[in-house]
Amino acid sequence: MEELREIRQLLEQGKIHEALLLVDELEEMSLSDKINKIDSYGVILLIHLIKQKAEKRSTRSWDVSIENTVREINKINKRRKSGGFYLNQAELMDILQQGYQVALKRAALEAFEGRYEAQELAAMVNQQETLAEALELIQQ
Repeated sequence: MEELREIRQLLEQGKIHEALLLVDELEEMSLSDKINKIDSYGVILLIHLIKQKAEKRSTRSWDVSIENTVREINKINKRRKSGGFYLNQAELMDILQQGYQVALKRAALEAFEGRYEAQELAAMVNQQETLAEALELIQQ
């Protein structure tokens, strides 16, 4: 909140350009925070999709986790006042692609009771199909 006080002071002093620079910085920080949260939820979403595809089954827990992560991603990505979204389809796919290897390693610890290494699990799952399914779930 110190930044808001600083913006107020700058505006009161007529330093509009400096205030706008600080506003830009705050906007960038906010977007970065949203991207980090979407990335975290995206990894969780991918973990469960990878486990479903590898084990060719699902559990209620996985299904609920998938629903929750999709809901959270959409809630974070939605612009409340102006409508629309912070990240478009291509940007969401980029985040999912970046998180895929992390999700694969974590899924390997859980799928099949951890019997397979990440690269072995990767051979059981089509990465592009999994990413496409994740994006489709997010965009429903």
